[in-house]
Amino acid sequence: MASASYGYYRATIFLAMFVGYTLYYFNRKTFSFVMPSVMQEIKLDKDDLGMITSSQSLAYAISKFISGVLSDQISARWLFSIGLFMVGGINVVFSWSSSVAIFSGLWFLNGLGQGLGWPPCGRVLRKWFEPSQFGTWWAILSCSMNLAGSFGPILVTLLVQSHSWRAILSASGIICMLSSFICLLLIKNEPKDVGLPNIEAAAKKSKGGSSRDECTLSEFLLSPYLWLLSLSYLVVFGVKTVCTDWGQLFLFQDKGQSMLTGSSYMSALEVGGLIGSLAAGFLSDRAVARQGLRLYGSPRHFILICMMAGMFVSMYLFRVTVTPHSSQMWILTLGAVFGFSSYGPIALFGVIANESAPSNYCGTSHAIVALMANIGGFLSGLPFSTIAKYYGWETAFWVAEVVCGVCTLGFFLLRNIQTKMGRESKKTD
Repeated sequence: MASASYGYYRATIFLAMFVGYTLYYFNRKTFSFVMPSVMQEIKLDKDDLGMITSSQSLAYAISKFISGVLSDQISARWLFSIGLFMVGGINVVFSWSSSVAIFSGLWFLNGLGQGLGWPPCGRVLRKWFEPSQFGTWWAILSCSMNLAGSFGPILVTLLVQSHSWRAILSASGIICMLSSFICLLLIKNEPKDVGLPNIEAAAKKSKGGSSRDECTLSEFLLSPYLWLLSLSYLVVFGVKTVCTDWGQLFLFQDKGQSMLTGSSYMSALEVGGLIGSLAAGFLSDRAVARQGLRLYGSPRHFILICMMAGMFVSMYLFRVTVTPHSSQMWILTLGAVFGFSSYGPIALFGVIANESAPSNYCGTSHAIVALMANIGGFLSGLPFSTIAKYYGWETAFWVAEVVCGVCTLGFFLLRNIQTKMGRESKKTD
């Protein structure tokens, strides 16, 4: 009877978060989707567009970190629902506006609201799913972004033929606001909220251990594993962003390939990334189911290191073997392999950071590693383009390749580090 109750609540909560986060992501990209229509009505140059989109990116990075910390202190379902309502309301107000300054201000607020979405999802998943299922459901939930990113532009392109961009933004915002109330009703923070035993407490009790899994902030922040994950995530996310932001230009300017090949490479990378995320979650969960979570070394490390090595090899082959005469199939294959190898670790870093942290800091743990990833994304921009400006794309991509290789080797050497953040559990006789 209890297992049936778990199944019902898990399905309901997961579906609510999946639909909710799909709306989060769609309403994050609505301005990009309707940009051509907006420019037909309002005169906007490239600097204006950059200011609007950059304001959102900056706010999102700040808000996601704060939200991760807050998710350990306040109700995750309230945080998720408030953010969804805020994002929807801002889209509605955005549809009433016409000036660049107001657009930028509102899209900054949109970014603040967007940051409230993912950290609560990670906390709720940890509370409702066993460690051997956590990675798979994390990866499936992250597919909500791919769903909104893939079908959003097509949907908006069809709608804009018969409706104004203002009506589209307003309608999507209202749907978002209404959905926030449904999410508030359906999402439950943890099993004990509906009278069921908590997953973590039950697992510890079955092993004869204490259900208490907490530590002080200083103990948590001094955990070497937290900073190993953070630095590795910084490198992996930064290198991934290098290839997604500059790979197309590298192919066009240095490798003598067409723009069509460049855009096809990007599509192959995203498709490979989707498969890689799901594979990383599923395969690492199988490893956890076989071996269990250990104090030293995570069962997920083998999958993580293999994929990081795959990033290095595919980058090397991309830089060395691609020429103006290379076949498009070979280039697309390299793109798919790199996407598979880079998006998999990105999914796993979030999972590992969340499950390795003590229960009172799992949201903060994810917030810290995500902030480091955003720093990596920032470094892949202007600093990286400066290297390319003075030394060429070939050298710039070689630098990214070497950094990726060194990081992979370092993680391999430290693969058996203590993975439990905070104080080490006392051994019992």
